[in-house]
Amino acid sequence: MTELAGVTELLLSRIRDVPDYPKPGVMFKDITPLLADPAAFAALTETLSDLSVRHGATKIVGLEARGFILGAPVALRAGLGFIPVRKAGKLPGATLRQSYDLEYGSAEIEVHAEDLAAGDRVMVIDDVLATGGTAEAALQLIRRADADVVGVAVLLELMSLSGRQRLQAALKGAVLESLIAV
Repeated sequence: MTELAGVTELLLSRIRDVPDYPKPGVMFKDITPLLADPAAFAALTETLSDLSVRHGATKIVGLEARGFILGAPVALRAGLGFIPVRKAGKLPGATLRQSYDLEYGSAEIEVHAEDLAAGDRVMVIDDVLATGGTAEAALQLIRRADADVVGVAVLLELMSLSGRQRLQAALKGAVLESLIAV
C-alpha cells in the first residue's frame, strides 16, 4: 500500500455518512470526526501541505467556512501565508468581490484587496468539491488580484455533481487534487 493510499484510507474512515441531511435523499459527508482525530487531522494537513509546496504555492486561499479550518494549518505547516475568501460583507476594508450562480439564485465572495498581488502563486483549499461554483468564483477572484493559481486541493470530491468538469476551463492548466473521490 502506498503512503497516499494509507492516508486516504485513514481519512475516509473518519468521514461519517449522515443520511437525509440537510434534506431527504441527500447523503451528507460529515468531516467533524476527522477533525476530532488528531492523527487523521495531522495526516490531512501534512498531505495538503506537501501538495501545496510541490506545486510551488506561495499563498494558501481557504474558502469559507471549512476551507478556513483546513487551509490555515496547511499554510502554517508549509510556511506560507493564509488568505480567507469570505462571503460578501464579512471583511472590513477594501475588497475585491466576485459573483457566481447557485442552483437557485446567486452569491458573492470577496477577499481583501491587498492580500493577493502579482507574483503570488495560490493553492485554493476546501473541504468538498461539489458543483464547483464557489471554487470557480475563487479562481476568478484570485486572477483579478493579478495572482497566479497553481491549483485547487480538496479533501473530498463528490463526483456525481460534476464540479471537476465545471472547473476545467477556469483552472487554465492548474491542478485539481482530490484526496478522496466518491
